[in-house]
Amino acid sequence: MTQTSAAPPAGAHTGENAAVATGLTKQYGTGDNAVTALREVSAAFPRGRFTAIMGPSGSGKSTFLHCLAGLDTATSGSVVIGGVEITGLSRTRLTRLRRDRLGFVFQSFNLLPMLTAEENIRLTGRLGGRKADRAWFDTIVDALGLRGRLGHRPGELSGGQQQRVAVARALLTRPDVLFADEPTGNLDSRSGGEVLGFLRTAVDDYGQTVIMVTHDPAAAAHADRVLFLADGRIVHELMEPTIDGVHAVMRRMED
Repeated sequence: MTQTSAAPPAGAHTGENAAVATGLTKQYGTGDNAVTALREVSAAFPRGRFTAIMGPSGSGKSTFLHCLAGLDTATSGSVVIGGVEITGLSRTRLTRLRRDRLGFVFQSFNLLPMLTAEENIRLTGRLGGRKADRAWFDTIVDALGLRGRLGHRPGELSGGQQQRVAVARALLTRPDVLFADEPTGNLDSRSGGEVLGFLRTAVDDYGQTVIMVTHDPAAAAHADRVLFLADGRIVHELMEPTIDGVHAVMRRMED
């Protein structure tokens, strides 16, 4: 359930949700120069579901994702992930939570060029001092078709392969939530479709929770629902989206 008031979303205090935002507001600057990117946004994100976030440029969709993921600090409101209120955490504890309990996939891949694909996949776990489950590593690598590329460095991989490495890295720690910010923005349609297909599989087969920002109706159609933002507020929610359905909502928003 999604709301735009400061009241907690339904189910916000149960174990049904991987992430909950309540009354989330983000303002940049002060006085006459202040810009409000989010306006008391509330939304609950069920476990094991795929949510896409869409909206025109300047709607607040990326700011919303960054505040949810603890990459940006909200001006007011709260975010709870996996039962932990993150908006009041110290920088050290927030960094640890992002490393240990969240996964990230960005448009620019963010792989270390001097490391092999396998080393990049294992990097987050090693930084946290944890040894990855070998069976889970093998499951992810084989599902993403990376078995023959583990010894290659990013410069030796295609864009689609690099993004699949980034997805594998994000999933290796079995995060409470995987946040994806325009994950297909730098990919051709075939490679993008492969990445989105695996994110869908991660939800359906492995119970992963995915929250993705996208501008692409075809990408959004892989999700279980789409939240549409405009002027820093959630203005529409579309369940079981199709490409045509997403286009129709976007056209109405433009009118």
